[in-house]
Amino acid sequence: MIDPITNRINRIKAGNDPQALGRLRTGYAILANQQPEPITGCCMLLPDIPDELLPGAPCGPTPANLNDLPVPARAAFLADVALLGDAVIAATGCDRLNYLILCNQVPVLHAHVVPRFADEDDDKRLMDPFAAYDFAGARRADATGPDRALWQRLRDALAERTG
Repeated sequence: MIDPITNRINRIKAGNDPQALGRLRTGYAILANQQPEPITGCCMLLPDIPDELLPGAPCGPTPANLNDLPVPARAAFLADVALLGDAVIAATGCDRLNYLILCNQVPVLHAHVVPRFADEDDDKRLMDPFAAYDFAGARRADATGPDRALWQRLRDALAERTG
């Protein structure tokens, strides 16, 4: 059975994922499926590590975690996560970001970029976003409907940073 991250990457490569924002050097930026209302603008970087960053590495383009990558690939992936963060800041006007690389529920490398806003409930604003908000029950992103303007701002901001 294929894991959901690899399945999503395959859909993006086939052009069948409307939440895809763009290709970065080490993977694909997407608008995340779950968008809790107080922190709308959550994004992810899904890995598709190019061969030149994986000389002789046994992990392949979708490694299980960051430490499976050779050092140059790690650095490139983390740089891409930061680029996605720059785009999220520009597109949402958030005050700060939370970066999470968990790989617990789905043991394939992927990074979450979560915007945090000054108008969040004070108690929740200081918490891990996955502890503070019900992601599983959150509104599902729809880049062809209600999230179209947000998706376009994110896509434009990402394109400005990646050329």
